[in-house]
Amino acid sequence: VDVAVEGDIDAAVAVAVDEFGGLDSLFNNAGNPGSVGGIEEIDLDVFDRTVAIHLRGVFLGLRAAARAMRPQRHGSIINTSSVAGLSANYGGHDYSACKAAIAHLTRTAASELGEDGIRVNAICPGGIATSIFGRAAGLDSEAAQSTVELMSAALADLAPIRRSGQPIDIAEAVLWLASEHSTFVNGQAI
Repeated sequence: VDVAVEGDIDAAVAVAVDEFGGLDSLFNNAGNPGSVGGIEEIDLDVFDRTVAIHLRGVFLGLRAAARAMRPQRHGSIINTSSVAGLSANYGGHDYSACKAAIAHLTRTAASELGEDGIRVNAICPGGIATSIFGRAAGLDSEAAQSTVELMSAALADLAPIRRSGQPIDIAEAVLWLASEHSTFVNGQAI
């Protein structure tokens, strides 16, 4: 779906409810690299698309999931924020601002929806070796994918654990947050 389109998100949630009888978890994880360059150089169309994908998309996902989860009185919503939303200089202005807003939207939604047994949490990855870095540099999908190994080595030098983050690291955190093993975790930006 295009996460920036309200009807697309609502339709996706409706499919889950129709096919499986409810919605137990939703992972808001769509993204783009956002703008590059200084504040004066940001293209407004790229800025608007970044806000639409990241912030609007998470809001629409939260709203659609809440509508499905409230009647069943349980559920887990996981949003992707970023270290770029917690500290400066980890991403472009638009990307970082959206990620900060997602972390806070997570907290406000968790406060409201927790009363109905719905948990809302965010993950805030650091440098994860994916093609997003190549896409931010303007490469097409295939060329961006070829940068993953190089980025993995470069990111390992920046991490305290001395390895880059991998997509599986995020997947494991999301699985835990979606599971019954984290039923007392709500409103956190991990």
